[in-house]
Amino acid sequence: MDPRFIEILSPSVDGTAGADITPDTDLRALGIDSMAAIELLFTLEDTFGISLPDTDLNDETFATAGSLWQAVSAQISPGQSSPGRVAA
Repeated sequence: MDPRFIEILSPSVDGTAGADITPDTDLRALGIDSMAAIELLFTLEDTFGISLPDTDLNDETFATAGSLWQAVSAQISPGQSSPGRVAA
């Protein structure tokens, strides 16, 4: 998982800032409810310059850090050096 992904995810989980986030981390158990998932989605899309397809906006995608990262990383273009930033 990308370090930026972990950095974004860490403050989103209730009381676990700095905790180890692994692919198996259960996001619901850590306090990511539907409202938090929407905020997290917008932040991830902005940071990585992507848009998750509607088919990925489901409980399965947001079940674990690994499943969410899989959906995010699938949308990142190969060779994309600075996701979320436009070259000047």
